[in-house]
Amino acid sequence: MNCLKKILFFCMTFIISNIFSICTYAAENGYSYLLMPTQITKINNLYFIVDCNHNQVIYTDNLNTDLMHWKVMTRDVKKPHAIASDGDIYMITDTDQNRILTFEKGYDCFRPLQTFEQIGKRPHFVDYDYSNNLFYVWSSMTGEMYLYKRIPETKLITLQEIKTIPELTNCYVRSFTILEDVILFPAVERSSILMVDKNSFAVINEYPVPNHMAGMVQISIVDNNFLVTVSTDLQYNLQYSTVVHAQHLEDFALGNYEDLYNLFGNNGTPYYISYFDGSYYMIHENAAPNIYRFHAKNGSFYDIKGLY
Repeated sequence: MNCLKKILFFCMTFIISNIFSICTYAAENGYSYLLMPTQITKINNLYFIVDCNHNQVIYTDNLNTDLMHWKVMTRDVKKPHAIASDGDIYMITDTDQNRILTFEKGYDCFRPLQTFEQIGKRPHFVDYDYSNNLFYVWSSMTGEMYLYKRIPETKLITLQEIKTIPELTNCYVRSFTILEDVILFPAVERSSILMVDKNSFAVINEYPVPNHMAGMVQISIVDNNFLVTVSTDLQYNLQYSTVVHAQHLEDFALGNYEDLYNLFGNNGTPYYISYFDGSYYMIHENAAPNIYRFHAKNGSFYDIKGLY
């Protein structure tokens, strides 16, 4: 009997240790370059890059780490665009598979938690709102926002509801910006920025922009002003890629804005902007470098440095 117990104990120990070892070490990136990245951000003490056309999300604990040695969070994605977290649960938009995936951090890897299928059409952006403890996931072509709530005392989430903005159905919207009780949406086909109520999702106001900057990517608050990254014009012509800056949303229609494209290489496609470690970080697609770090104060943009 004692011998049998020893054998069972050995087997259980072997099985448990091997299960643990599967998630002990994450693979290294291996690529020396980024391929159409969409986002860089910091969550807890780790930095993440959504490397869209490499179909992966990578991470490191030091931005000076060579790209090849960043670790892979997941490659179970197709053209991912964004990542967000509540501090424990990490959510990724698996854009070209119409899914979202959630993960938890293990010892030296990320373990998958849940997969949610049929999230509208090409979910682009995700954010976590600490004011109401909800994950917001945006379907970029259907005008739908999927709201997910954490199940208490677990690392699981559940769909709370789906909010629809009829004005944005069949309108390409790459992101959203939560500002206290409202949300801003850059709507390409409408050539405008929609402001909606965060609770009812009713449209409060609409701010037109010139057609040459209709292909907006994201609206960011930088130095108490609006910084808008632009991918294309209304006809999706990449020659109109730029980044513009204005004090008020009304200023874009009036022409009271500043074009900052020349400060960031005067080429490439500006995409998502993040703020962490006291600096702003802007993704730049179709160009090298792919990421710019900068500071902004009193209408001045300075200490601009290209990364990767």
